[in-house]
Amino acid sequence: MNVPTPADEALVCSARGCRAPAVWALEWNNPRLHTADRRKTWLACAEHRDSLGAFLDARGFLRTVTPVSGSPTLDV
Repeated sequence: MNVPTPADEALVCSARGCRAPAVWALEWNNPRLHTADRRKTWLACAEHRDSLGAFLDARGFLRTVTPVSGSPTLDV
């Protein structure tokens, strides 16, 4: 997964107030607003993966969860 960002800028978690490095990408869409193939991405640290995923899943928005390229989760 390629998330556009300047090379010197670290990817951080999307949870409010969290500045931890992102290790998961949660791809989602709102079917009322987006076409079926459109995906938006929230990034999550290990601590917030479940809470962000649960928020999206409860609304029927969560599509996939994948490791962020270059994160230690790819080695697990």
